[in-house]
Amino acid sequence: SAISQATSPRRNTRRQCSDDQSALQAGCSEVNRDQHGYDVNRFEEISQDVSKKLCAFYQFCRPHTIFGTIIGITSVSLLPMKSLDDFTATVLKGYLEALAAALCMNIYVVGLNQLYDIQIDKINKPGLPLAAGEFSVATGVFLVVTFLIMSFSIGIRSGSVPLMCALVVSFLLGSAYSIEAPLLRWKRHALLAASCILFVRAILVQLAFFAHMQQHVLARPLAATKSLVFATLFMCCFSAVIALFKDIPDVDGDRDFGIQSLSVRLGPQRVYQLCIGILLTAYGAATVVGASSTNLIQKIITVSYPFFNKSPKIIQTFYIS
Repeated sequence: SAISQATSPRRNTRRQCSDDQSALQAGCSEVNRDQHGYDVNRFEEISQDVSKKLCAFYQFCRPHTIFGTIIGITSVSLLPMKSLDDFTATVLKGYLEALAAALCMNIYVVGLNQLYDIQIDKINKPGLPLAAGEFSVATGVFLVVTFLIMSFSIGIRSGSVPLMCALVVSFLLGSAYSIEAPLLRWKRHALLAASCILFVRAILVQLAFFAHMQQHVLARPLAATKSLVFATLFMCCFSAVIALFKDIPDVDGDRDFGIQSLSVRLGPQRVYQLCIGILLTAYGAATVVGASSTNLIQKIITVSYPFFNKSPKIIQTFYIS
């Protein structure tokens, strides 16, 4: 009996410890489940936030201008190539340097324009990140300055004089186009605005990047070719259409804020018809040039391309929408 009484407290203590341990394990399991649920929810929130920021950045970069820059730089970089032997690692490196610098400068230009057009974009393009409030002004400034520095850094590192000239001129004209300051804000004036876009897209891109590939990368004497002249003249017409047509959907906001675009002065319908006329003239001239070519492949491609190209149809659809 004495022994039983002595061991009874020990059994009770063990039983209590076992019960406490089970309760502790159950409590820990519950905490772990709560923590796991919190981690999953937190991860989903972070993923959604990152996705929204990436989408906002995508819109901030104005993807249609990015695609245009990629196509333009790529096509003009191919003009100096004479054979498959020219496609070397050095050529690829020079092309990628030019493309990366141009894309960074492109983001600087379109970003700067958004910074100075926040109020206008709330009417014309309310989905843009600065106008919609998805990005703060400080974020916009940070992105613009960062991409400007990156563009010049790539250009300086490449050591290419034509590439640096293209970047400097693009920076000056892009800044003059958007910045609100005396003698600047050229987008207020239809002729100056169109001249900026036409000079950069049609002349600067063709000549400077051709010279970069021909002279700096391939180390050949710089000389104008028929394909370069043709591309430059054709892009003059095409860039004029870009400069005029881009203002058609923005008539309301431009009128309210004193931007005297050609669409505001003449009306969207007249500008639209003018753009279609310029495009038809450009493609008609391209067809004539292609038909006079002595190279059968070039003749077939150049003559048939205008009939399969959908630019006028795209323009018409975009205008109607």
